[in-house]
Amino acid sequence: VQLVESGGDLVQAGGSLRLSCSASGFTFDDYAISWFRQAPGKEREEVSCINNSDGTTYYFDSVKGRFTLSSDNAKNTVYLQMNSLKPEDTAVYYCAADTVKCGYGLPYPYRPYDYWGQGTQVTVSS
Repeated sequence: VQLVESGGDLVQAGGSLRLSCSASGFTFDDYAISWFRQAPGKEREEVSCINNSDGTTYYFDSVKGRFTLSSDNAKNTVYLQMNSLKPEDTAVYYCAADTVKCGYGLPYPYRPYDYWGQGTQVTVSS
């Protein structure tokens, strides 16, 4: 089982990036994929989630209206399009897979997620 994030980079405030989360080793459609981020000295926080079974998406307030999730089930890949980036978006971004659908179950960190990626660094300069 593997989750691999890519697409992190250094970008100026107001810019855009697209992160990818490529999955292998499990039945992609049966899982929800969440994106988390962790800034230096801060707790890891969930920012968005997509149910691969039906494509429904969820966004937390900090990114709502700026970030967009999409999924290519044929490629077992989830994309996080990040627009209007702000310096406070600077963090390591992780994707995680779980059989619990978005919006159900206990929130992170009160339940374990099945699989995690290694993270990709996003740095937004002011």
